[in-house]
Amino acid sequence: MRNNEKVEGLTREEWITKYPLLPNMMETDEVFWTNPSYDEIAKATLPVTPEEVQDAEERLRRFGSFIQVAFPETREAGGLIESPLVPIKEMQKHLESRFASDIQGDLWLKCDSHLPIAGSIKARGGIYEVLAHAEELAQKHQMLQPDNDYAILASDEFRELFSRYSIAVGSTGNLGLSIGIISAKLGFQVTVHMSADAKTWKKELLRAKGVQVVEYASDYGKAVEEGRKQAEADPNCYFIDDENSKRLFLGYAVAAGRLKKQVEEQQITVDNDHPLFVYLPCGVGGGPGGVAYGLKLIYGDNVHCFFAEPTHSPCMLLGLMTGLHDKVSVQDFGIDNKTEADGLAVGRPSRFVGKMMEKLLSGVFTVDDEELYALLRALRDHESIRLEPSALAGMPGPARLFQQETGRMYMEKQGLTEEKMKKATHIVWATGGSMVPEHIQDEYYAKGLEGKIDTDT
Repeated sequence: MRNNEKVEGLTREEWITKYPLLPNMMETDEVFWTNPSYDEIAKATLPVTPEEVQDAEERLRRFGSFIQVAFPETREAGGLIESPLVPIKEMQKHLESRFASDIQGDLWLKCDSHLPIAGSIKARGGIYEVLAHAEELAQKHQMLQPDNDYAILASDEFRELFSRYSIAVGSTGNLGLSIGIISAKLGFQVTVHMSADAKTWKKELLRAKGVQVVEYASDYGKAVEEGRKQAEADPNCYFIDDENSKRLFLGYAVAAGRLKKQVEEQQITVDNDHPLFVYLPCGVGGGPGGVAYGLKLIYGDNVHCFFAEPTHSPCMLLGLMTGLHDKVSVQDFGIDNKTEADGLAVGRPSRFVGKMMEKLLSGVFTVDDEELYALLRALRDHESIRLEPSALAGMPGPARLFQQETGRMYMEKQGLTEEKMKKATHIVWATGGSMVPEHIQDEYYAKGLEGKIDTDT
């Protein structure tokens, strides 16, 4: 953005005057922003209802028998696609030392990195939307009733039905994996349009599953645009819209109720005197938005959700800070949207999610790529947990909440006294990593020591 250029009618100087944080973002510095519009959830008017989230949970329960047959690794859990919640005490000590900041309360990791089937948070929304579409088609053809055993969807009869239809999606990687794997298993013809930043191993894995992968030299926006075009040209093609899909959002929101059960099993209290903080990596916004919304439905003002973005792709922060959402992109301000956090490499945020989060989200912080690698290495060293770089975006959140003046001001404004914070629970949401090939995991680990970045892996 040059001095004489205008974005949405404002010059560079006018933008900087209006948004003092913007120069730091344009320099790709790490920032910690708290939401001045944050308010009580009871005052928010939202386009997604609690009843719709419950309906999504019930639909996933109906599909449990099919999931068990199609993916035997889920049998022990009864076809439930869920991940563990684990304490990371040693990592908490490391963060305190690394950031020279005490973290009051206890630190936990929500391991969506180890979700069955697709190994990332996208297994929630992506698989849910494909299953909902499959149910819709089967019922339309009068082959399925709600009281049937959904294991019948694994039969050749249903595969033949679904083979007459196709599914398209644009993705930077993990959403493509979840959509591709479940769609191919059901019998759909599926095409994943993948942006330049998608990792090679993800493309190879999809092709091995029988998925058509179309690659682009451009970024996420181009992949989504081409996916839409494919669907518009074929009446039997269903496009999964990562930017605007309510079904994806609902699939993610179901996670909150399941987390509540895990929190109770761990005897963790969440109330006015025991606040819960959740730190969620954010790309276009659907995954973290759905989870955050579900958590706010359950815990209300006792949960505080923060999104984490790469310094080179702070699209949700830009959209929320300006209130313009998808009307502005990071590229408008000279930010290149090039990051090792491939799942978060998005230049323009979801308007649907941004509008949902306007009063519900506590804040957004950004993380440098080299920091992601350093934390990836530390988590493996201290907790023997392996993640992909983008999944570490939320990890600095607890330390920076206490370290940054904006974080301390947020706690003071919300009445979060030191006494309350000593009883707080912090959950970092790990969004992917278990499907990363071992040799690439080792390369990631080496980069955490050397500070070297190679965008080809």
